[in-house]
Amino acid sequence: MHSSTLESYEDRLRQRQASVAFGVRFGLLWALLLFALAAIAVFGQTSGNGGPSHTPSQTRQSQPHGPPGSTSRAEGKIAPWIGPWTRAAIQPVIAPLQQTSFLDPVSGKVSHWEALHTFNPAAIVRQGKIYVLYRAEDDSGAMAIGGHVSRLGLAMSDDGIHFQRMPQPVLYPAKDAQEDRETPGGVEDPRVVERPEGGYVLTYTQWSRKRQSYSVGIATSDDLVHWQKHGPAFAGSLGGRYDDLKYKSAGIVTEIRGGKLVAAKIQGKYWMYWGEIQVGLATSEDLVRWTPVETAPGQRVVLLRARPGKADSAFPETGPPPVLTKRGVVMLYNAKNAEGTGGQDGLQPGTYTVEEALFDVNDLTKLTARTDEPVFQPELPFEQSGQYAAGTTFAEGLVLFQGKWWIYYGCADSFVGVATAPLLAEY
Repeated sequence: MHSSTLESYEDRLRQRQASVAFGVRFGLLWALLLFALAAIAVFGQTSGNGGPSHTPSQTRQSQPHGPPGSTSRAEGKIAPWIGPWTRAAIQPVIAPLQQTSFLDPVSGKVSHWEALHTFNPAAIVRQGKIYVLYRAEDDSGAMAIGGHVSRLGLAMSDDGIHFQRMPQPVLYPAKDAQEDRETPGGVEDPRVVERPEGGYVLTYTQWSRKRQSYSVGIATSDDLVHWQKHGPAFAGSLGGRYDDLKYKSAGIVTEIRGGKLVAAKIQGKYWMYWGEIQVGLATSEDLVRWTPVETAPGQRVVLLRARPGKADSAFPETGPPPVLTKRGVVMLYNAKNAEGTGGQDGLQPGTYTVEEALFDVNDLTKLTARTDEPVFQPELPFEQSGQYAAGTTFAEGLVLFQGKWWIYYGCADSFVGVATAPLLAEY
């Protein structure tokens, strides 16, 4: 390079460096000015209204990044009322076991009752421990979803993560009054609550391949080990209008008492959200016999439906027992993304995620708000592989334990996972 050319090049380089330096200084000054203006605006809003309101709807409008249940004005999204959720373990807390066996009372044969899949758990706190009732599938039948026999196992934990399991199932198809509704097929997808006076009430799915029928069954227990079956939740209700209905997935509304969740009596009744595709409501005097809430004879009330373009675009399905809070009744529900067109962008078709809904405590049929996006969804390999390859975080168990919320969920119809969320003072 010639010396004159070099000098010219160096002059241009110095000019460019000076220009860049000036631009950087100008940009920094401009950013500081914008920051100061924003701070003045925020201070003016805060001092002008005396702080955030305690009314849920007003809080959602006034706090862009506020507490659970708030809405972001910039994004128009509702945050969860219980959350945010963080995985407490990055591996399944309950997985299949090949070695456990059980003498099946229906076939009279030995069954490896939890050899294939262990998933979709209920959860309850008892005597300072977490007890999980989980669905277990044996290695009989066709290698397809619903093709095996399902039974319920029981596991217990001191820390919510490491479990000891009973060697045999605690609820299963048997030679009893429910045999025709539960064989061949089994007992599936439990949710459990504690009675106010003590003891436990279980809702579960009775599935019969022979009948091609399913219903919500009710069972009760004093110790979580020995269960009495009571048959379908709606049997004989309203003149038998619901005796032939196919229905599943039911969560009884709870409240916090003494640091744990107990079935709540509201307006003199117990309440239960139930169903998939269309989520309805039912009431009971005794937690065993239930009556669907109707808008007209034979027309059950529908509270949640699918939403096009959302994670629940295929359908919503009742999750763990809902919780009565100061904001209202919070229900975590399972959401299936549509297959084909109409689903949520960026979410695999058919995936099950968790969303939340809020209902008015003075009118449990009134939906107050609903999250716009999943509050929890499949991310880890064991949540996206297994017999349901699209992935699931299928929530059925919710407890208060050690000052936190714990949610137990089924992973890809194959394993059990767990996540936690902070317990806010308002609950």
